[in-house]
Amino acid sequence: MLNIKDIGKALKQIADEKGLPQDKVLEAIEYAIATAYKKEYGGKSEIIKANLDINSGALTFWKEKTVVDETIVRFVTPEEEAAEEEARTLALQQGLRPASPDAEVDEDGQPKLPRYNPERHMLLDEAKAIKPDASIGDVLTFPLEAREDFGRIAAQAAKQVVMQRLRESERSLILDEWRGKEGQIVSGTVQRYERGHVYIDFGRATGVMFYNESIPGEHYRTGDRLRFYVLAVQEDTRMPGIILSRSHPMFVQKLFELEVPELAEGAVEIKGIAREAGSRTKVAAQSHAPGVDPIGSFVGQRGTRVMAVTNELGQEKIDIIEWSEEPEVFIANSLSPAKVNVVETMDRREARVFVPEDQLSLAIGKGGQNVRLAAKLTGWKIDVRSSSDPDATQEGGVATSEGETLADDVDEAVDITSADPEELAEEGAEIAAEEEVVEEEKQA
Repeated sequence: MLNIKDIGKALKQIADEKGLPQDKVLEAIEYAIATAYKKEYGGKSEIIKANLDINSGALTFWKEKTVVDETIVRFVTPEEEAAEEEARTLALQQGLRPASPDAEVDEDGQPKLPRYNPERHMLLDEAKAIKPDASIGDVLTFPLEAREDFGRIAAQAAKQVVMQRLRESERSLILDEWRGKEGQIVSGTVQRYERGHVYIDFGRATGVMFYNESIPGEHYRTGDRLRFYVLAVQEDTRMPGIILSRSHPMFVQKLFELEVPELAEGAVEIKGIAREAGSRTKVAAQSHAPGVDPIGSFVGQRGTRVMAVTNELGQEKIDIIEWSEEPEVFIANSLSPAKVNVVETMDRREARVFVPEDQLSLAIGKGGQNVRLAAKLTGWKIDVRSSSDPDATQEGGVATSEGETLADDVDEAVDITSADPEELAEEGAEIAAEEEVVEEEKQA
């Protein structure tokens, strides 16, 4: 019998340290004991399980076999076995990784059925001799001799299995906790800055903000507490990949939701956001309640609400404009703070905007930024011209709805809203692998 008092203490200690339910810890221990039993006394392919009675300390073991027939598994002839063995040997000689027998495909490229294995499979006729009502797919259990003494190698394997299972359980709990936080704002502490990526500590979990998701020009120091937008939670990485952003346009919207009660109540709505992180953002707002000014709701008394958002974004300028169903009015508003005389709309969502001469530089903005953001916000191609010289095209005054300024001296604007999920997953997997190495080094 095992020492129940010691086991009970160990279970509670591990559960408290990892923040896991005790039944998950017990499950990991049972799996590890079964692994040690299999390594010391079982067959290579056997499915062995163990049960530890926490009240009495009794250990019981059993193996499982699945009832199969030719529709479930394939039977390999001696000739096929020899051919497969020859192929594996040839692959090893060539320095290649031999294919798993169960991963083979037929001539049509379809996966073959798994091979029949007497250590884990049982034919229907054999099963009926033991259990008359057995059917295909049933799992039969066979008791094994109880053991408590395991060799050093088996014990070491069991220890590794326990740690692995506990990490998997911890990852699963963290994923369950973070799944509902995608698209939300969270607060965390800067852990470290490495190769352009910022690692954020959330206590039990660690997130990563890739360099292209940070605000240009913003500096991150260890220990700084900041807010982040949860862009994605990657479940296919070796560790939970919590991908964060501070440059995403939705980060601005979520910050306003925290500061503007009318937005949370539905009295006002954000119809669109165009952002060049770290520099300028335009927010189109609409009111759904009579007497509620959308711009005033976002700005707040003496500008307190918009100032709170601006402070979080590192003094990024924010223009609040009123949305309109009429394209001419919306386009004119989008060029705020410039005053617009006339907006002419044409086919293919193109518009020509005429402004006073003294408003021309304000409408275009430094490096064409104002017109670029306006085009991106409205979805129209905008051509800003002077009312005093309507036929002349202004340098940097033409911008497309994709946010591209058509000027030789202006770089193409980067669309920060288009994040490739596959690239995020790959980067998340790399970061997660690094995190696991660091964690193992800490434990060592």
